[in-house]
Amino acid sequence: MTNSPVPNAPATDAFWMPFTANRRFKAAPRLLVSASGMFYRSHDDREILDGTAGLWTVNAGHGRKEIVDAVARQMAELDYAPTFQMGHPIAFEFAERLASIAPEGFDRVFFTNSGSESVETALKIALGYHYARGDHRRTRLIGRERGYHGTNFGGISVGGIVANRRVFGPGLPGVDHLPHTHGLAGNVFAQGQPPEGAHLAKELDRIAALHGPETIAAVIVEPVAGSTGVLIPPLGYLEELRAACDRIGCLLIFDEVITGYGRLGQPFATQALGVRPDLICTAKGINNGALPMGAVFARREVHDAYMTGPENLIELFHGYTCSGHPAACAAGLATMDIMAREGLFTRAADMAPHWQKRLHELKSAPHVVDVRNLGLIGGIELAARDGVIGARGYDVFLKAYEAGALIRVTGDIIALSPPLIIEESHIDRLFDTIGQALHAVD
Repeated sequence: MTNSPVPNAPATDAFWMPFTANRRFKAAPRLLVSASGMFYRSHDDREILDGTAGLWTVNAGHGRKEIVDAVARQMAELDYAPTFQMGHPIAFEFAERLASIAPEGFDRVFFTNSGSESVETALKIALGYHYARGDHRRTRLIGRERGYHGTNFGGISVGGIVANRRVFGPGLPGVDHLPHTHGLAGNVFAQGQPPEGAHLAKELDRIAALHGPETIAAVIVEPVAGSTGVLIPPLGYLEELRAACDRIGCLLIFDEVITGYGRLGQPFATQALGVRPDLICTAKGINNGALPMGAVFARREVHDAYMTGPENLIELFHGYTCSGHPAACAAGLATMDIMAREGLFTRAADMAPHWQKRLHELKSAPHVVDVRNLGLIGGIELAARDGVIGARGYDVFLKAYEAGALIRVTGDIIALSPPLIIEESHIDRLFDTIGQALHAVD
């Protein structure tokens, strides 16, 4: 076993890290050892401003004692109980609480353990919905280029990021993809939703004509695409996509794993943007990242399509060992209490003007070719260095970390999504640090 190059840190060999250049990281590890509020503490005892809410996850800020205590109480009372042909009270309580903040009509909740599992669940629910209604032809799923829907086989099949599926075979059959909305000239440095690109949603009609509209089960998109580099939906785009799905007769799935639970100034993007899907995938902020958990919200009509036939039969042959885990639900209820009490479901709308102002001030910084924002989400796109995609972005990431700010980069795009407790002083500090990092790299 190789000792860690970081003093007083554990050996790093055994952990095969996700989405990480393992050899490079383990040669010079960056370890986060504690957290409170807006800040992490690094292994070398530095305060690190969290510009990413962990991974779009810690919306209520770090170290919330209320969540810690709720989990401890629940583990002492009931550490685990199955939800296959059994139940436990807190899973039902949490589902009711989530339904109370969801858009009207989305009052059926299926628990998962991650965003990837929420996507798999929604895709299966969509396919089974048509089958339950006697329409066995609708088996085709439509994703979008540059889309990210987790890392399970369904998610990488409807997803549109080639690196996530290049070495894993052909994926699910019968999948096609809408064009992405990135790179339109009229949208550069747009503030909020950009003006151009609604017409790209009409490509669904072309795809339907190619395959037959009667074969399409569902379309899945992120209202705001995060992992691919913060792509904001053009004005009218989601409305046109909803209309196209209605023309075709298929379901529309919103992957709200990053936008759910307050990121855009409402509990969900569907409320903030005024477009209703049929299924909503969530995870991450559902319990502030305290324990693995996700949830799929279904319109009542989708759920009720399954509730036919003899009542002694299982309606949906799907689920997970830890669906509705007691401790994860306890963390979720405590999180919802905090979010409601502190106004965090809508706080992004209040903070968005200052966030937008400081973000767009960086458009004149070195290497910046575009800036994008919506709610408390920001993207800063950089020119690639000598055609080597990601090299400059990674250097900015390191410089920012060394200067005391955690940001996320995807290729040469800086993606920002801070905890919703952020104050204007934190926003100023974050963008001052990023600006300095941009000036420090070539």
